[in-house]
Amino acid sequence: MRANTMVGMILAGGRGTRLLDLTKKVAKPAVHFGGKYRIIDFPLSNCANSGISVVGVLTQYESVLLNSYVAKDQYWGLDTNDGGVFVLPPREKDQTGFDLYQGTADAITQNIDFLDSMDPEYVLILSGDHIYKMNYAKMLAYHKIKNVDATIAVLGVPLKEASRFGIMNTDKNDMIVEFEEKPAHPKSNLASMGIYIFSYKTLRKYLVADQKNPESHHDFGKDIIPAYLNDKRKLAAYRFAGYWMDVGTIDSLWEANMDLLKDNSELDLGDPNWKIYTEDVNALPQYIGDEAKVETCYITQGVVVLGEVKNSVLSTNCKIGKGAKVTDSVIMPGCKIGEGAKVTRCIVADDVEVAPGAVLGSKDSEHIELVAKKYAE
Repeated sequence: MRANTMVGMILAGGRGTRLLDLTKKVAKPAVHFGGKYRIIDFPLSNCANSGISVVGVLTQYESVLLNSYVAKDQYWGLDTNDGGVFVLPPREKDQTGFDLYQGTADAITQNIDFLDSMDPEYVLILSGDHIYKMNYAKMLAYHKIKNVDATIAVLGVPLKEASRFGIMNTDKNDMIVEFEEKPAHPKSNLASMGIYIFSYKTLRKYLVADQKNPESHHDFGKDIIPAYLNDKRKLAAYRFAGYWMDVGTIDSLWEANMDLLKDNSELDLGDPNWKIYTEDVNALPQYIGDEAKVETCYITQGVVVLGEVKNSVLSTNCKIGKGAKVTDSVIMPGCKIGEGAKVTRCIVADDVEVAPGAVLGSKDSEHIELVAKKYAE
């Protein structure tokens, strides 16, 4: 296979335990978002739009659905003669048996043979569970201009929240001089987005050395980046100014969905210049009944609305019954909200049927309620 300028590697094996029942049977990157999408559509679409034709997706937890989904590389236009989406689960090793990915760096190390076969000059490391739109080609151009060994995307966050993140401290030229993992007293507000570009030959050496270190966590943030800094390698911070959300909790997943409803949303899924691609679901057109009331909503194909819906995201093939009221909520695919039910500030999980007359959630609740029982009373 011909050499590739840059290969994308998406880390998509996380459990997503803070999303509770949404990830009981599916991996976090496969969770639905925005009516018809899945979370992993975003990094995959970013790769396609950035001209990256070879993408490895490293899966692990509850991977059956995710594996079958990402293997359909035609969804993102990545089904080319010299490219594609490659599903990379943990594999059985000679003599040592089956070994799960032990950390983010270990996941890449276990697939060095795949990277070697692609012969890339650069490797792009991504997370499979963030919502954002980003041109990785611009980040690569910056990496080349800076002439560095690694470039790390960073996002400015409020300083009072910086202790929740890995923080990159830089000099006046945005060269990284120090990395702090969730510091109690952060020196800057430049949070790592978990998006890295490495020059592959150098990275390969560090991964092999890290694998031999019994004291290592085999993690990019805890081990690889500090090793680069200790060896005085050149690392640059790439400042990102667009929309980005780590949808790792029920509240943040709800918030990102609600952001779609804002006027001039930063995410703007309707932007023809940067499309987010996904599975083309075979569903009927949406239907809005005569007595229905709809205000500021995202409504996907196959949706039937017979009641009242306000400031909500309605996913594929869900139904809102007569007299039902849905407010400030995310209704996942296949849900049925019974007649006269009231749903407020909730995420209703896939295929849940809310009983007629049920009252779920509250406009005064501090946190978003997840409705995950198949028949919610």
